[in-house]
Amino acid sequence: MIITEQNLRVIILDELRKTLFKEGLRHHYVNRIPVHESIYRVGSPCYFNVIKQARDFYKKGLYEVVNEEERHILENTSLGEWVMFEGEEVPLDFPMYAENLEEAKKNKKKKKDPPIGKPSRNTGSGKKYKVFVRNPKTGKIKKITYGDAKGGLKGGWNSAEARKSFAARHKCAQKKDRTKSGYWACRAHKDFGPGIGRFW
Repeated sequence: MIITEQNLRVIILDELRKTLFKEGLRHHYVNRIPVHESIYRVGSPCYFNVIKQARDFYKKGLYEVVNEEERHILENTSLGEWVMFEGEEVPLDFPMYAENLEEAKKNKKKKKDPPIGKPSRNTGSGKKYKVFVRNPKTGKIKKITYGDAKGGLKGGWNSAEARKSFAARHKCAQKKDRTKSGYWACRAHKDFGPGIGRFW
């Protein structure tokens, strides 16, 4: 085979593309897949990165478009570029992003709060019980765990004397803050004790 100047140029360009193109763009280029028909999920970081890379190399004469639609995207849009808008980074020329963002915000609002002020057994590691409370100052929900997983008052819940002794040791009468574990520990016998209708 006679190597002409034209052949040499093609060989050099192909080698250059193999070196410079990242895996995603290289796959599109070798398989003649236009970048707007991305192998990546639409709206993912890789989706935007491949389009941005294609535009950058297209401007340098290294990337060849597959069809006119791809040419239009690379020449006449800013798809793949990002800007700051109202303190948030958003992609240009990608209207689906606004729709997806709005949908995500709606779903976040729909997320249910855990039951507030209803003690239950803690299925996780650590303490025996848990309860969710809302901090009156911040409005945020806080998870409180309490009760010795290996012991505690359980053995003496039916004993008025044992409850009184526990309350005195832990100064239960002074525990008024519902956002503290001590408040709930002092009331555990009422929440979990068998038929105990009153506190200490």
